[in-house]
Amino acid sequence: MPTAIAVTSADLVLPAPDRHTPGAAVLRPPADADLEASLAETTALLERHGHLVAVVPPWLPPATVRRLRTVRAILETDRIALLDVDLPPLGTAVLVRQLRQLTVCDFSPGVIASAARLLSHYVYAGALLGSVAKLDRVPVGLKAHARSWSPGAQFAVLAHPSPHLARLGNPGAAGVLPPGPAFATHLTFARGQLASDWVTAELAPAWQVQGVMENPLPADSARWWATPKLVEFAAAIPDVSVLYQLVASVRREQCGWCGLELIGDRCGFCAAPLAAPPPEVPAARSGSGS
Repeated sequence: MPTAIAVTSADLVLPAPDRHTPGAAVLRPPADADLEASLAETTALLERHGHLVAVVPPWLPPATVRRLRTVRAILETDRIALLDVDLPPLGTAVLVRQLRQLTVCDFSPGVIASAARLLSHYVYAGALLGSVAKLDRVPVGLKAHARSWSPGAQFAVLAHPSPHLARLGNPGAAGVLPPGPAFATHLTFARGQLASDWVTAELAPAWQVQGVMENPLPADSARWWATPKLVEFAAAIPDVSVLYQLVASVRREQCGWCGLELIGDRCGFCAAPLAAPPPEVPAARSGSGS
């Protein structure tokens, strides 16, 4: 069985893009399962899949993060990876889908886990917001804060890979559209309490996306964006063959701590940094003789 990809909420599991992509395991939060149940749940996943890669975004409740770390510590295993993924909720779900796609490829669990950091750089995640008055995820100027109180105000915000904020409908405003990806993507979006077709009517054509898919809004999106009046979106590479080439093009190393394969500069399972190669010793010069 392929490496298991796990999340802590079912709304982070987007529909599979094809019949080959497996689903993701949804780990129950502490409120729904005691420690013994969580241990049994995780043990069953390890027995079935061998390795478990769990996505742990920073906006999870502290109790959920503690439970994940406690389970890994009690089981004393190096087969559980807890990945810190700093993306908005819908962007996180898109990245999870990409990791699910990679599990059917011939990559080792260590490469799949460390590929999350690489692939996250290619996820363009943002939202159309009805207010930025309480937004603290991207820089918001005083003018934008003041305009948030105007009736019908809307803001185009890109949180990742680089922050961008502009008010829509502002005559003469430059750079209203967030800068888009320079590679082929599909756009996933989810509607909150904001009635607007801007994402599909303007953003998608401007970014020249190859496809658009609507999904339900993740439960944590309104809290992440500090308003329920939003339409969240994320553009990312949809083709598993392109994802494969991207990951396969990176040099693979062996973790000096747990021994698993990795790409990049940090192991996804034990979080150990890749040891820097020893400095080259200058070749000794031959003497001229006495």
